[in-house]
Amino acid sequence: MRPTYEPRWLAARPTPSPQQPSHRREPVLSRTLIVIPTYNERECVEPIVAAVRAAVPQATIEIVDDNSPDGTGAVADQLAARDPQVRVLHRAHKAGLGAAYMQAFSEALAEGWERIVQMDADFSHNPTDVPRLLQALEEGADMAVGSRYVRGGGTQNWGLGRRLISRGGGVYARVALGVAVHDLTAGFKAWKAATLHGIDMAAVNARGYGFQIEMTYRTLRAGFQVREVPILFVDRRVGLSKMSGSIFFEALTLVWRLRFRVSREKSH
Repeated sequence: MRPTYEPRWLAARPTPSPQQPSHRREPVLSRTLIVIPTYNERECVEPIVAAVRAAVPQATIEIVDDNSPDGTGAVADQLAARDPQVRVLHRAHKAGLGAAYMQAFSEALAEGWERIVQMDADFSHNPTDVPRLLQALEEGADMAVGSRYVRGGGTQNWGLGRRLISRGGGVYARVALGVAVHDLTAGFKAWKAATLHGIDMAAVNARGYGFQIEMTYRTLRAGFQVREVPILFVDRRVGLSKMSGSIFFEALTLVWRLRFRVSREKSH
């Protein structure tokens, strides 16, 4: 039976910051798939795989490459050939971040993975935070968000303009959707397979950065518990950022369409 919809004040429950002691049991890392989408990430792919493998050695990594013209896919293939816990999903062309995740999620669910983590390749998401997201699942969360905007979280190497856009846009999206999650645009998440099974993924419409907002909103609307885990988001170490103000604002325009569309789906 699908869980009932959780009250707004319970929708997001931040876990303790890394500085706070915890005596809870460690998460089980086997049957965990870590999905890392790439497009022109040749410089990043080998070091991020090494760092993730060190942080969660029992997990398997899947690089999802959208036919990067810089040869990222070939580098990923070389890594997979050397390590049975690394694999590559090659896609024919660049079709958006959400589309890459949706294909990877669908295949992971069909294969029976129990936990699925999504993260960026550029080290803006720290691999050492992955066990903390998995710990939140172990403690009862249905989906864990690596959050910049709860106590203990933050950003590094961002200019004032980008901080204002991100903060202001996040507040706007929270109000428009009527949810308590502070970091709706976060792309660093851990899912229980049951949570993804409980979302109507065929109805997910967003394929760009708005995908992050839509997936979190649909998770909440389905009655699942979302827990925000504080992280320090560091601007990418190598390569060029794919985020811009126009992309971010485009993502925010979907919130009203999303709210009304999901409400109509619920009523039918």
